[in-house]
Amino acid sequence: MITFGLIGVLNTLVDYGVFLLVRAALSRSAAALLMLDTAAGFCHYGDATTVLLIAANITSWQVGATGSYVMNSLITFAVESRRQLCWRDYISFVASGIAGLIANTATLVIAAEVLLLPILLAKAVAILASFVVNFALSHLVVFRARRGMPIQQQVKSSVGGVADRPQACATGE
Repeated sequence: MITFGLIGVLNTLVDYGVFLLVRAALSRSAAALLMLDTAAGFCHYGDATTVLLIAANITSWQVGATGSYVMNSLITFAVESRRQLCWRDYISFVASGIAGLIANTATLVIAAEVLLLPILLAKAVAILASFVVNFALSHLVVFRARRGMPIQQQVKSSVGGVADRPQACATGE
């Protein structure tokens, strides 16, 4: 959990940075604000400011999720992933991360618009909420121990060796 947390800190910095850049870029674009206001009207929810928060948050989450998958596959869950990247696992990681994204976005909107917290604090609270959800799902769903892998091989892998990757991922899936 320590390496997951350290990777989480790095991803938090990426998430914050991308969030702030996208939010700033969209808020300076009249066309983007018009589009966001139209989307808010279509969804019957909030205004351009609310949709701007959601759009910036989803964008920063996508960037962070990709970096998190790569680092957690190669470091935190190296035994379980056999230190190999696989499209199937990436899709599973992103799918399980959607629960974290929902927790993150809902927390961000509530913290910023209901609790009226400053945006940086609201984003920090949102990241904390998604961290809890993401760790639980990563540990229990995405990077669970592979069936059929003998415990001796799991132990050997955790000490430094790398177990064989399932055939589906070895072929570039």
